[in-house]
Amino acid sequence: MGIITVLWEKWVEFRRDFYKITVAAMISPLMYLIIFGMGIQTTSHGEPYLHFLIPGIVSMSTMTGSFSAIAQNMSVQRLYEKALDQVMVSPTPLWQYIAGQILGGSLRGLYAGGVILLLTLPIRTDLVFNALSVLILFLNGMVFSTIALTLSFLAKSYTDAPRYTAYIITPMSFLCNTFFSADQMPNGFRQVISLLPLSQTSSMIRSIANEEPPGAFGFIVLLIYLAVFALISTAFIYKKKNL
Repeated sequence: MGIITVLWEKWVEFRRDFYKITVAAMISPLMYLIIFGMGIQTTSHGEPYLHFLIPGIVSMSTMTGSFSAIAQNMSVQRLYEKALDQVMVSPTPLWQYIAGQILGGSLRGLYAGGVILLLTLPIRTDLVFNALSVLILFLNGMVFSTIALTLSFLAKSYTDAPRYTAYIITPMSFLCNTFFSADQMPNGFRQVISLLPLSQTSSMIRSIANEEPPGAFGFIVLLIYLAVFALISTAFIYKKKNL
């Protein structure tokens, strides 16, 4: 019941700000597609660059959509509205509250990715996106929702959320196999970047888009990130309750 309540809150927020959320999900990815994909006529791995770029942009959109849906709102609710304190004294199980936040953020990210897919439909690329692609994008959204939730619990003020975006989300957006292949990076740095969640998501989505098997390694990496940050979030909220 607690999960449904949180999801309903997210749904009400989505309906209220539908146009703002949709436009925000479109602007940056659309600019990247126009500038990098159509403005720069080049190839990647022997194929048009758009074939490489679109899966990366879609993966990035689920990351930014999920993260932004949780990070700032949760920071404000915890620090100023004291909504977290009200949840802790309510009969709602705290794990259900956390699960609802993670699922709600992931659905928002999936929506952002879906918007980009719709925008790229007129472009004839023959790329494949199927149910497995949706599952991977949803899992990626869950990972970044848990990261956002963890960071929002650590935030000291509502201005920390934009800083987290600058420190974490922006570097990942450009480095993690989205605009160019991580294979071109120096040894050591390349291996670290390849283990980041967005790198694995982009690689798996790109493999499926080119009708290749995505492999199990990426799923394992995403599930590890999800488990670690979900445990950190749960530990924080239960520790705060027991103070």
